[in-house]
Amino acid sequence: MISVLLGLFSGSLVGFSLGFIGGGGSILAVPLMLYVAGVSSPHVAIGTSAVAVAVNAIANLVQHARRGAVRWHCAAVFTATGVIGAFAGSSVSKLVDSQRLLILFALLMLTVGTMMLRRRSSPCRESVELNRQNLPWLLLFGFATGLLSGFFGIGGGFLTVPGLMFATGMPILNAIGSSLLAVAAFGLTAAANYAASGLVDWQLAATFIAGGVIGGSAGTLLARHLADKRGVLNTAFSAVIFAVAAYMLGRSIRAI
Repeated sequence: MISVLLGLFSGSLVGFSLGFIGGGGSILAVPLMLYVAGVSSPHVAIGTSAVAVAVNAIANLVQHARRGAVRWHCAAVFTATGVIGAFAGSSVSKLVDSQRLLILFALLMLTVGTMMLRRRSSPCRESVELNRQNLPWLLLFGFATGLLSGFFGIGGGFLTVPGLMFATGMPILNAIGSSLLAVAAFGLTAAANYAASGLVDWQLAATFIAGGVIGGSAGTLLARHLADKRGVLNTAFSAVIFAVAAYMLGRSIRAI
């Protein structure tokens, strides 16, 4: 019973993060599975988180779409090339030492968090559509994000949100909603690859998903509430990344 409650609580945090900032699901899910749920293998934690994050991303995508926050054409192009990258990245990651993988994961998080913090006051294009100017950037950022997403076993939201913003200039609320299509696709791709190797704890994944549905609803409502406050979502996005990255770096370095 205790393990189920911990799984539900952890899953609600994952769902809240996905609904609130469109990412951070696996940033939170991987360490929560390792350090709270008690999963012993980082690779199993990564595989299981990919399943849970993908399903929770779909649930949150529906909520954002109902509020008109999803730019479907941009998201579809970004996702299409990203799926190819996600499969390649997840294939390579299974060959990398577990602790080194977590350290690389944390360092990448710090880099992206810094980039988002620096862009919190940058102007955005309120009405963004797919065009000749942003198509090449969407293809490039989509593949790169998918590659890193698959390699680190993450849904990729914390990479997809800035990727969509850098490629098109869309506001962060639209990037959050649109990113969830890619998060779901990348997560399912990585999850299938890990499941084929027997690296998914299905019972734990189900518990995380149940908690995530509840947390996701709360996160989506908060994101809408803060959307008009310039820079707040960017700052919140970066704060989540910095906090978890610092924690993971400390734990991983001590384990070496």
